[in-house]
Amino acid sequence: MELLENIQGHEDLIRLNKEERLRLCQQIRQFLVDRVSRTGGHLASNLGTVELSVALETVYDTKNDRLVLDVGHQSYVHKMLTGRQADFCSLRQFGGMAGFPKPGESITDAFVAGHASSSVSIALGMARARTLLGASYHVVAVIGDGAVTGGMAYEGLNDVAESREPMVIILNDNEMSIDQNVGGVAKHLSRLRTKESYLGMKAHYRSTMSKSAVGRVIYRGTRSVKDRIKRMILPATIFENMGLTYLGPVDGNDVNALVSLLHLAKEMKRPVLIHVLTKKGKGYEPAEQDPSAFHGIGKFDPATGKTVSGGRSFSSSFGDTMLELAASDKRVCAITAAMPGGTGLLSFKQRYPERTFDVGIAEEHAVSMAGGLAKQGMIPVVALYSTFLQRSYDQILQDVAMLGLHVVLAIDRAGMVGEDGETHHGIYDIGFLRHAPGMKILCPASMAEQRDMLRWAVKDCDGPVAIRYPRGGDRGYSASMWAPGPDVAKAGGLACHRTGEDVTLVTYGTMLENTMQAAQLLSRQGIEATVLRLLTVEPLPVEQILSSMAKDKPVVIVEEAAGRCGIREALAWELRHRRPRILVDGVDLGCRFITHGDMQSLYHHYGLDGQSIAAFVQEVLQA
Repeated sequence: MELLENIQGHEDLIRLNKEERLRLCQQIRQFLVDRVSRTGGHLASNLGTVELSVALETVYDTKNDRLVLDVGHQSYVHKMLTGRQADFCSLRQFGGMAGFPKPGESITDAFVAGHASSSVSIALGMARARTLLGASYHVVAVIGDGAVTGGMAYEGLNDVAESREPMVIILNDNEMSIDQNVGGVAKHLSRLRTKESYLGMKAHYRSTMSKSAVGRVIYRGTRSVKDRIKRMILPATIFENMGLTYLGPVDGNDVNALVSLLHLAKEMKRPVLIHVLTKKGKGYEPAEQDPSAFHGIGKFDPATGKTVSGGRSFSSSFGDTMLELAASDKRVCAITAAMPGGTGLLSFKQRYPERTFDVGIAEEHAVSMAGGLAKQGMIPVVALYSTFLQRSYDQILQDVAMLGLHVVLAIDRAGMVGEDGETHHGIYDIGFLRHAPGMKILCPASMAEQRDMLRWAVKDCDGPVAIRYPRGGDRGYSASMWAPGPDVAKAGGLACHRTGEDVTLVTYGTMLENTMQAAQLLSRQGIEATVLRLLTVEPLPVEQILSSMAKDKPVVIVEEAAGRCGIREALAWELRHRRPRILVDGVDLGCRFITHGDMQSLYHHYGLDGQSIAAFVQEVLQA
């Protein structure tokens, strides 16, 4: 891979000829498969955007020009071409290179990107800053066809067209077109409009005519006639109707054609949208055959594409229970936002397609629609990752909680999620869900308990209820513990796992595992702890805690949540209000964004592993 090894940035790329670019793309694909097979990561999306990434880094100097990637999981090639090839051995590892763009990692990473549909808005802000400050850099936004199912994308596109700010928007379409091209004439004209000779002639004609008053009048007249003829025989795209210059669709896996087209678009002094067609997983057969499986994948054998099975997960447990509930009640339906596989709903979708609603990347719409379904008698279960649920805060308040509607929020990936890092940790949901009057929040510690809680939430609850559960599957002590049964959420909301006379540890969810380890370590030091686990964090079972805790001894609350986003302050106030002399303290993730890495490294680094919790408790007792 001698060619790839010598690429450190834009200056090296512009020296390549057409044949060398083709060879570079082959070497990049080999590098991606080899490195990602060792660390895991987002493979299929990066394989599909190799040529596009090479073309962008060739035409634009991302040390100065601003390249904004939507979502950002397809940033691996960008990182590879901007001096970070050697860092791929630590991809997504604790202390290593992030799997998403990270400005603190490199000046060429223009913006953080973890949630979809925002790149156009961010890029427009950068373009407007350039104009207001008199700078001269170029701005490019890359957005996928999945991301443009989100309404925010259209808010940004609409404003871009109105602004007339010079910038380029790349619509990376690896599955479907936004507007269908109908008939041979439409396809022919689409191809013609993207040819370098055509666009070059068009630019030259416009430049020549603009040099005199007479020329400008002629240009306006011919342009008007051309536009009328085009509208008669070629359906306008939604982008053209907005006022954007639309180019495409073009082959997004033809690197040399892309370089030529980007050079032309770069010189257009107005908003341009280029619609590129790419193939997800391109160049690696297992990923081409099953791009969904290779979207985000763990370590695998590059020769076969096979991974080590991770076993059952909370997501698959949720999906199985949903099948059971839907079979017994025709009112049960499932809503997800472009994540039927990730949330465990693929089997449900196959068996009950008429009761499965995948709304695309539109979490706000998902929750509001659930409110409408519930108001008219259905029982909607909205399955979203915690970090994406954040986008629907207003809808939870206004369109669900205000009317006390029976909507079930199945919150996957609650707590830290490991290697995906800052943008994907689900550590804020308790904080904003507790704001909603009437909301119940359930926290299972095992898959058995999750199933019981989901059954109760669907069958017996009469208002909004959230069930939050982590990525992965059962953990040690939690997996073997006794499941309280189908009335788990109303049976006091509390479970006692250990009794001791020196201190009370209060926790919830799968943080039980680390808390029990801490209690065992404390016992070796002669400190005996009572361990109480909350089954519900809203409402808080305050009276049950008071009757179960070690009397008048310190209480330490342990939670896998961001500072001020858990229950620590609320529970401390309730306990001190009833027993003013009780010392209440707590340990959580603090008021900071949490980095990426394996879960054990993160627990240790942020003070939530068993040893760190035990040390914290000892400090509290010695205070």
